[in-house]
Amino acid sequence: MSNKVMIIGTGNVGASIGFSLVSQRTAVNELVLTDINMEDAEGEAMDLRDTLAVAPTQMKIHSGTYESDAGDCDIIIITAGVPQKPGETRMELLAKNSAIMKSMIEPIMAAGFNGIFLVVSNPMDVMTYLTKRYSGLPDEQVLGSGTVLDSARLRYKIAEKLDVSPRSVHAYQIGEHGDSEFALWSEADVGRQSLEKLLSSEQRAEVEEFARHEAYDIINKKGATYYGIGACVTKIVNAILEDTKEVLPVSTYDHYSDSYFGWPSVIGRKGVIRRCDIDLTEEESVKLQKSINAIKEAIAECPED
Repeated sequence: MSNKVMIIGTGNVGASIGFSLVSQRTAVNELVLTDINMEDAEGEAMDLRDTLAVAPTQMKIHSGTYESDAGDCDIIIITAGVPQKPGETRMELLAKNSAIMKSMIEPIMAAGFNGIFLVVSNPMDVMTYLTKRYSGLPDEQVLGSGTVLDSARLRYKIAEKLDVSPRSVHAYQIGEHGDSEFALWSEADVGRQSLEKLLSSEQRAEVEEFARHEAYDIINKKGATYYGIGACVTKIVNAILEDTKEVLPVSTYDHYSDSYFGWPSVIGRKGVIRRCDIDLTEEESVKLQKSINAIKEAIAECPED
């Protein structure tokens, strides 16, 4: 394998993913940037190349096109899309982004791509579903960034309250990457100590609210979020290229509901190796179904062709 990665979209999110990949030790050998504005893609590639003399990982970095570069990529990361405008309905936004998604996927598949799609564009779960629909690739080769970032926020806040390292916190936000996501408290622990015992119900509610809504606070203060997702996507890329078989709450395909949503899954070289088998409480099952319903309603609003 060439360990070649393409990032589609070189806005704040795409550029931050690129910088994170270059700044950390990864198995990436070649990084390709592409954007509807190719001047911007080339500028970002030039800027990233300037880090190579002091970066921990050496790789080839350049701008490129679907036709010339997509065919032999191992991973294609999709960050492109348009944000919702004031007064614009969700249906209008979904129609625009589904058309953009289709316009990207078709030439990528025509170039012979048979790697792994990693979707970051919002609404992420819906865009991941559409990527599967338009590409025709097997389920395991199409995944979204899911609730990896949301879970990182959850773990950080729990660690802050308990005065432990976030790496010692085992807890997930699951479901939609959005307002209907929720914390899987029944399976959450620190050092095998149940978080339902370590934290009061009020503390758990506060932590969960933080994980669900911190993005809004960041956006209100600085206009966008991108460093966190950059690091989280790097984590997913490393799990794939290094075949770590790490469990991450990425957005994966659920046959029962015919939808994508964040769920703990084993990730490796082939993409999604398997979704974890987790017994939910009755309350968690109801919350998950509500989250799935929100995603499926959005999918139903997308054009079929």
